Amino acid sequence: MEIFPTQYSTLSSKALNVKLQERYGLSNTTCRLLIRNVSDTYIIENTTEKFIFKIYRDAHRKLEEIRGEVELLNTLFQRGAKVSRPIPDKNGDAIQAFNAAEGTRYGVLFSWAQGSVVYAMSDAQLGTVGREMAAVHHITSSIELSHHRQQYSIETVFVNPLKILEPAFAGLEDDYAYLKQTAAEVIERYNQFDESFSYGYCHFDFMPKNFHFNIDNEITFFDFDFVGKGLLAYDIASFFVHYFLEFTYGKITEQEARDAFGIFVDSYRKVRPLSNAEIAAIPYLGFGFWLFYFGFQCENFDDWSNLFWGPKFMKDRVVLIKKWMDTAHILLP
Repeated sequence: MEIFPTQYSTLSSKALNVKLQERYGLSNTTCRLLIRNVSDTYIIENTTEKFIFKIYRDAHRKLEEIRGEVELLNTLFQRGAKVSRPIPDKNGDAIQAFNAAEGTRYGVLFSWAQGSVVYAMSDAQLGTVGREMAAVHHITSSIELSHHRQQYSIETVFVNPLKILEPAFAGLEDDYAYLKQTAAEVIERYNQFDESFSYGYCHFDFMPKNFHFNIDNEITFFDFDFVGKGLLAYDIASFFVHYFLEFTYGKITEQEARDAFGIFVDSYRKVRPLSNAEIAAIPYLGFGFWLFYFGFQCENFDDWSNLFWGPKFMKDRVVLIKKWMDTAHILLP
């Protein structure tokens, strides 16, 4: 019988465990699927070791881009940045290939980020985030990868997501008109940014879910899947999104949000410059952050967005973006 075409397979945890034991010389490990989403993430562990194994979707990341992520993380780790790093197998290869139902899928084994996510960060932890993010930016602003990563430009952050979203907003024309008009205003502001804006490889999702603190308050950054070349202030804006959400959902006050972000900014500035213009641009860069991922969710609906995507989600997201544009500036230090 002919095998029916497959769009997005899920590799067996048991079979993957055996294969990784062979390739990495591991023993007595277990393997379980942690999340099936943008990519598939598995936890590999035994009594003494723990790793993350990530399987990329071909529709999301091609081999060249994965090589770029691996190259960047190896560079960051070698230069002392606090990041989860790719682990090479017995042959020295960091990227594994699997003949899946839909074709070749690639995976990378990563060191485990010790500790856990902390949402209500102490002043000391905020200082650590600022200092270590700046250390990452110090490196990513001064290198050029030999493998391709996407650009975060007006075209990729604003124009393309609007094109992707337009058909999905049939029946919600007023909401789409708001996004389109606001994007035009933000692009006008974007074109006025000056040379004080730093440029390099940015994480583009520097939120608390993507770093752990251990019991000694040491930090490890991970999930560089969306890393690309652009304004480094995008990372500052994505971290600020956390405090906007905490304020919006009533978990902290306006002053608490402003004070916490201020501690982070002060710590960052002790390591590398962060201009007042970059801080003032956060509401506009944050709009780009929201719009980019809105378009990504729409474009990847068939693979993983169907649990929440629909008119209600779309309208609620536009309401949240409006709230961002109305209030983000009052939370800035």
